[in-house]
Amino acid sequence: MLHPFLAQLEPYLTQLTQQGKSPHTLAAYRRDLLELANLLPPHAAQPTRADMVRALKQLSQRGQHPRSLARKLTAWRQFCEYLLNMQLLNTNPVATLKAPKPPERLPKAIEREKINHLIDQDMPDDDALQIRDHAMVELLYGSGLRLSELYALNVDDVLLDAGWVQVSGKGSRERQVPLTRQSVAALADYLAVRVVVADETALFTSQHGRRLCTRQMAKRLAAWAQKNQSNQHISPHMLRHSYASHLLQASRDVRAVQELLGHQSLSTTQIYTKLDFEHLAQVYDDTHPRAKRKK
Repeated sequence: MLHPFLAQLEPYLTQLTQQGKSPHTLAAYRRDLLELANLLPPHAAQPTRADMVRALKQLSQRGQHPRSLARKLTAWRQFCEYLLNMQLLNTNPVATLKAPKPPERLPKAIEREKINHLIDQDMPDDDALQIRDHAMVELLYGSGLRLSELYALNVDDVLLDAGWVQVSGKGSRERQVPLTRQSVAALADYLAVRVVVADETALFTSQHGRRLCTRQMAKRLAAWAQKNQSNQHISPHMLRHSYASHLLQASRDVRAVQELLGHQSLSTTQIYTKLDFEHLAQVYDDTHPRAKRKK
């Protein structure tokens, strides 16, 4: 026998069908609501917030992932809103409920020796695209730039003589980030072969002389890693994580790294302090991840 709380389940699902919801979504909503009904008091046509809290706790104790709980909570909340609009429910008992936070996903970091070995591969002197890609990698790892920040760079933002790059980050917040000597050298090599059309201000351009889009930048990085025989997929975000992780491992100055990364909140930077670096432990003679290089 159907739980009294679900008396309007079929009309509700019919409404969702009329709204164009997929069969997969409908099946998920039905499943989540039937699961909820099994956790409610048998005759609770008007479940309370306490009833919903108990149901959520039971699912959590069964080991369900916080993301699954969040999805179920969304299904419950929307069904209750439907009943509320139909004047079949006095209040929405899950209106203010929040699912448990998912465990913090720690960023992946590439071992310092490995990424330095990849970047230090010999570069062909006559391949303009490889020279450009090498300069992009040096900036992503050497200065910890976001892909969007790399894309937005203009030629005038790079001050090779001063060893700085002017970066426009999230929320249009600008910051100056130091360049490594390797980045300065790589950028100088690239600028000598950079292809550009009239009035194009972009630092990194395609072979047609226009600003290189973020998608192409990511694809070129993947091709660069494959060409250098990396057995690990390398993304722009991974290079930024590696920069921050290696720098924090060496300096332990969270606020300095926060400023370099352009993080508005210190807590965003502090996630890097939770990484397990036992397999990365090395003796550094400088705090920068590009300090030790082949001679």
